[in-house]
Amino acid sequence: MQASTAAQPVKISILGAGAWGTALAIALAGRHQVLLWGRDEQAMRAAAASRENGTYLPGFALPEGLRVTSDFDEAVAHVAADPQALLIVASSVAGLRPLAQQLRTHPIPNLVWLCKGFEENTRLLPHQIARETLGADVALGALSGPSFAQEVARGLPCALTIASDSPALRELVVGAVHGRAIRVYSTDDLVGVEVGGAVKNILAIATGVVDGMGLGHNARAALITRGLAEITRLGIALGGRAETFMGLAGIGDLILTCTGDLSRNRQVGLGLAQGKKLDTIVTELGHVAEGVRCAQAVRALAAQHQVEMPIANAVAAVLFDGGSPRDMVESLLSRDPRDERA
Repeated sequence: MQASTAAQPVKISILGAGAWGTALAIALAGRHQVLLWGRDEQAMRAAAASRENGTYLPGFALPEGLRVTSDFDEAVAHVAADPQALLIVASSVAGLRPLAQQLRTHPIPNLVWLCKGFEENTRLLPHQIARETLGADVALGALSGPSFAQEVARGLPCALTIASDSPALRELVVGAVHGRAIRVYSTDDLVGVEVGGAVKNILAIATGVVDGMGLGHNARAALITRGLAEITRLGIALGGRAETFMGLAGIGDLILTCTGDLSRNRQVGLGLAQGKKLDTIVTELGHVAEGVRCAQAVRALAAQHQVEMPIANAVAAVLFDGGSPRDMVESLLSRDPRDERA
């Protein structure tokens, strides 16, 4: 579904002033009443004074109409009890549950998140975390797709997908976000969209390793293609639809994250290929790389559902079992030939 921009501005609160939350706030502030919340009081005061998020998105001016705050209650009150308002969580997957728990005492009709991954210990997808925490009365959705924060903040074109089992929420998000340089599609396949967004991060680490080792474009193309097969197998096993993985939240996000140098997960792979320790790479990034956090969960889910995922498993072995990048490549190349449909 596509729709024109909403005729009237809506109230939007974005919880999380990292790069992506800030970029989306910048993109939407010219059309809507947007409030951006960050938990670091000092950082948010500095952003309000300088009109720039110097910590997570330096170099991009905050529009005049964009309000910033570190007051959680103020941010939630901006949209509470308004069925046409939109609350967007722009935290990591690890931050989704704590924020959802804070929201339990507030009258929130709609909740959308931007995070991609599985919760590390529970292996739950974001919609499962939100539903478990908030119950059945809140309309829930994931806004996903190939989107680097810096490009969105610059106003460059991108296309996203809103996934929700609520038609009203899908319509609300399309109406609010679609327009100008952002195109929004919608689907009710929440599982498929979230699995695509989670597993592509692990595959981006693998692609970074391959590129960092100088193995060439042929190897990269093979890895991305076979990686898509792994995403699809796990997604179907968890209840997603095959066609979802041919769309923006599947192959679209996979291609961007595996090939774009703005990808944090790709940078992890490049660092591993250079012989850097994982802790050093993550510290140098200064941002969350979700592929690292969810690799263990995906490996466990693949075993639980008897889904063959050799690339994801090889990445987990490098990250957590002491394997080397060369071991990863050799383990993949030495596998027995098979029908491409497998």
